[in-house]
Amino acid sequence: MARRRAAAARRRRRAALVLAVGVVGLGVLLLALAFARPEGARDGPAGGAEGGTVVVGGAAAIPIGATAGRPTSTLTTTAATPAPPGSAGEAGARVESDVEIEIGWVGDLTPGSMYGEPPDEGRALFAATRVHTMSPDIMVANLEGTFGAGGPSKCDGRDSSNCYAFQADPQNAQALAWAGIDVVNLANNHSYDYFAAGAEATKEALAANGVSHTGLLDTVAIREARGVRVAFLGFSPYSYSPDIGDLAAARDLVTAAGEEADIVVVLMHAGAEGADKVRVPEGGETAYGEFRGDSRAFSHAVIEAGADLVLGSGPHVIRGLEVYEDRVVAYSLGNFAGWGNFSTQGNLALSGLLTVRMAADGRVLGGRWLSLRFAEAGVPEVDEGDASLELVRDLSQADFATPVRLGADGTFTLSTSR
Repeated sequence: MARRRAAAARRRRRAALVLAVGVVGLGVLLLALAFARPEGARDGPAGGAEGGTVVVGGAAAIPIGATAGRPTSTLTTTAATPAPPGSAGEAGARVESDVEIEIGWVGDLTPGSMYGEPPDEGRALFAATRVHTMSPDIMVANLEGTFGAGGPSKCDGRDSSNCYAFQADPQNAQALAWAGIDVVNLANNHSYDYFAAGAEATKEALAANGVSHTGLLDTVAIREARGVRVAFLGFSPYSYSPDIGDLAAARDLVTAAGEEADIVVVLMHAGAEGADKVRVPEGGETAYGEFRGDSRAFSHAVIEAGADLVLGSGPHVIRGLEVYEDRVVAYSLGNFAGWGNFSTQGNLALSGLLTVRMAADGRVLGGRWLSLRFAEAGVPEVDEGDASLELVRDLSQADFATPVRLGADGTFTLSTSR
């Protein structure tokens, strides 16, 4: 299958790269990497993950082609945390086959906005779920909004009842790290609510607290956990992100990231919005007059190119979980946390925390769904009634020929031969 061929080719190229590096002088490369550690790299609060955001401009950038309406993009080959030669963390090196890591994913997160700021410098938003978000080796969320202190916004001069520009106090960024969130996706419709200046302020606030970001042009987050390097790539329909509609360019990005990491995780912001948008249709979707991607075609294309896990956001409701070529696609987990700006009614109040257990070579071994729901003001809490588990099980079965089959306790296993 295409996915197997891509993975095999990637392993062969990695092996060749390691051999070539040994011949031409590994010491020089390691010295260069030692000075290329990205700003924001840290010891992660969960499982000892380390990493940061790799931005174009460092040594040995790889051109990956132009996307429609976007400039040619590149990915740097520098890693967040250099590893000794031949170690598990070195790109292309052999990782022990019995090494496993857990990657956690929650849905949309807004840590403050015009609707108010959560108490305790944002920590109140995560207090009820922190024990769970701290557990995975690498915890990931979709950050819907910006950090900053005012400035021009996209809603200036527009009808405020139909335009939403989210901005939180920069001090609230520390609450993400406190909650164990290691990586956030900025490939969504709110990252430029305050234009480029707001996006820069957001990146600065995240870096100051050791939280990596991905999803803007020319960026990829690389984190390391238990000696396993994981690359995170974000895609959306918006001009400041890699284009979810350009499948050829997306494949190239995934291939380039696969040269630098053991596992490649793709984050996509796609799909129509609304309480009734829980199904994953065939073909493209729109919302508010915008094209929001073809999430099925995109997910399948990046997996065939070598992605090991695809995690979606955007519809603000739960959608199903699919197994495609032995990999998992989570199309949407709904709204995770938002201080007063998300509905607490019906399907819009339900979400989940998906933990995926992965082998060092990218195989998905299993995982667990934890049911969440909004309490007052959009604060997530564990739902003992498991309403979202029941919903995601039904949707997965209804939409996909090969669904992720969640047990009554929310767990699943995958039996893969690769």
